[in-house]
Amino acid sequence: MARNGNSTSFFERAWERLSRNWKEVAFSGAKGMNLDLQKPTKSDITALKKHLTACLEAPGGEVSARARAADLGRLYLHQTAKGREEFLKVLARDFGVRREAVQSALGKLEDNPEDSQAHYLAERELKAALTPDSIRILRLFNSLPNGVKFLVDMRADILALEERDPATEALNAHLKDLLSSWFDPGFLDLERITWKSSAALLEKLIAYEAVHEIRSWDDLRNRLDSDRRCYALFHPRMPEEPLAFVEVALGDGLAGSIQHLLDEAAPAFDTSRADTAIFYSISNTQKGLQGIAFGEYLIKLVVQRLQTEMPQVRRYATLSPVPGLSGWLKSLSDERIGALLPTDQRKALCEATGKGKSAEALQVFLAHPETLLQDDVAEAVKEPLLGLTARYFHEKRQDGQPLDPVARFHLRNGARLERINWLGDSSTRGLRQSLGIMVNYGYRPDELEKNHEVYVNEGRIVLASEVKSLLKKTK
Repeated sequence: MARNGNSTSFFERAWERLSRNWKEVAFSGAKGMNLDLQKPTKSDITALKKHLTACLEAPGGEVSARARAADLGRLYLHQTAKGREEFLKVLARDFGVRREAVQSALGKLEDNPEDSQAHYLAERELKAALTPDSIRILRLFNSLPNGVKFLVDMRADILALEERDPATEALNAHLKDLLSSWFDPGFLDLERITWKSSAALLEKLIAYEAVHEIRSWDDLRNRLDSDRRCYALFHPRMPEEPLAFVEVALGDGLAGSIQHLLDEAAPAFDTSRADTAIFYSISNTQKGLQGIAFGEYLIKLVVQRLQTEMPQVRRYATLSPVPGLSGWLKSLSDERIGALLPTDQRKALCEATGKGKSAEALQVFLAHPETLLQDDVAEAVKEPLLGLTARYFHEKRQDGQPLDPVARFHLRNGARLERINWLGDSSTRGLRQSLGIMVNYGYRPDELEKNHEVYVNEGRIVLASEVKSLLKKTK
């Protein structure tokens, strides 16, 4: 998520606190142990290699290892963006897998019978040899306060590099494997976030919200009201850092408008009458954990929690954006639209814009989506645009997966496409992203496994009757 000025200062303050904490660890550990710890300086490749080698090979026990790791971490924190890039490249290129150790272990495997003790020892030796020195160094941060968070953010820096050579790609892959083992879902805790949660945590919620920006503290209070729920996943080594969170609205029936759900003036709904839980915002907060799935696990845990706490709630669904829709619509030729929509719907698009071709008419709405907020225009083009949206969900990438990233997430998770909502998001962002259209994905606990198997094994999307009806009105 792009960080605004306030959230940028928030993250900068976090780095400053971390540097101060590690300074205490470094100098406390160095005291009386004759460790060469210095004030962090700007990038010096020779000094950096010496520092990394010391972390890897210098004698001493756990205390000295922690001190060296803390000192190395402070060195990284004090670098400019360019300095961090150089740091990562040195770590990747000069502290990778030791090939001679790999060759030695392979030789022992070949020289000893498979069932021998020596062969098994050689297998273990090979496994150790395949672990790059960079990862051996980075593992030291696990014992530091906020060290795991530091590594997560370091991987985010790797992912942000404009150019990644094979060495940095390998470092990224190894670090992802390390973090995947630490962030196994079995290690994570689900917690509810309320208005009484710590101010620091609420501040992070505002900074990390990636779907519908939290505009103010009043907006946040509304999202944590009695008819709302907010749940987040936490790791024991990052207790104040939500890994992913979901915002839920409790009501009666499917919600089709995000403006309605986020209306601060609307009275709180009586939750004793609630029969539906709407998941309207799901955010992964840690860029460094990209590729490590949390969202699907989070939704399933929240459904289980709500089933226990609110048994009257029988329906679970999302109110989701369609981030790829406008891009796909923009790519459609007049011939392609002619193959998707019947004549009367194409004519409606043209008449609403005064254009002679439906593709040209579509471009008008994509360039000026705010015109869809006019009642007469909306009524004229609603049917063809909803029909095209239904067709969009059947479009696939080369790998056979749906074009839409949000659809891929929910369908893989066992949801079904429940409903397509006209002008579900009339914000500037929503109009530009998908002409204001949003969708509901339905989560029926007793159908999740079956839907998942149908989607994964057959590539088929499970549709509710309302969406099937829209498709029948197209070609």
